[in-house]
Amino acid sequence: MITVKNEEQIGCMRRAGHLLWEVLQKLKEAAQPGVTTKELDQLAESLIRQRNAIPSFLGYEGFPASLCTSPDDMVVHGIPSDGTILREGMILSLDCGLILDGWQADSALTVGIGNISDEARKLIAVTERCFFEGARHAVAGNTLGDIGQAIQSCAEANGYGVVRDLTGHGIGREMHEDPAVYNFGRTGKGQRLCAGMTIAIEPMISSGTWRVEEDDDGWGIRTLDGSLCSHYEHTLAVYPDRLPELMTLPGFNWADYDSEEETV
Repeated sequence: MITVKNEEQIGCMRRAGHLLWEVLQKLKEAAQPGVTTKELDQLAESLIRQRNAIPSFLGYEGFPASLCTSPDDMVVHGIPSDGTILREGMILSLDCGLILDGWQADSALTVGIGNISDEARKLIAVTERCFFEGARHAVAGNTLGDIGQAIQSCAEANGYGVVRDLTGHGIGREMHEDPAVYNFGRTGKGQRLCAGMTIAIEPMISSGTWRVEEDDDGWGIRTLDGSLCSHYEHTLAVYPDRLPELMTLPGFNWADYDSEEETV
């Protein structure tokens, strides 16, 4: 069942989203060579609780951490560990969520650790572009297929694979609400968007195959061929007469986004 939020409720989600953006910026700065993913998780929990919020991932369906840390070929759901030490040249996806005054925010980004290859840099840039190309279709009256097709087209034009086994989602009082938001699709197909919907769009883009497999821990998901994967996500609100608000990216203005800009 899809929940539609009013302006007051969207305002609550906006405050949660802005807080999560602050947390992720601190985590991005801290993700340096020699740091363990466990240290990043401890920092995430501390930052969230200092701001009177609750880490939404911790304990969710048994997940043992406040932050998902997914290096290199890991797509999502990496469990932070003392044994995973960040090394120069790695890429790391940071996926985090929090609850503020009962409302959820969910966001992810992929960072390079120190100096990274041109291949890795391009993958991260294209994944972010896939998000924005999809998100600009999140307007009342459009469909989820419009979003998915835009993401898929952007990724495949660059020779990348779009992970199909994992999706974005509705979000609000619960972290995962209806509908599922696929990163592939056909224009005009699927659920029609309406004003007040709040969704998390999160392309997961692989430099190789889109096929994945699960780690033995039951959480981590990796690309089947070991290729690098990048993940980018924001929580957004749908409106009837304008492009969506990215609630986990304060200060973003669609007027500044150039869909024709070349990705290097």
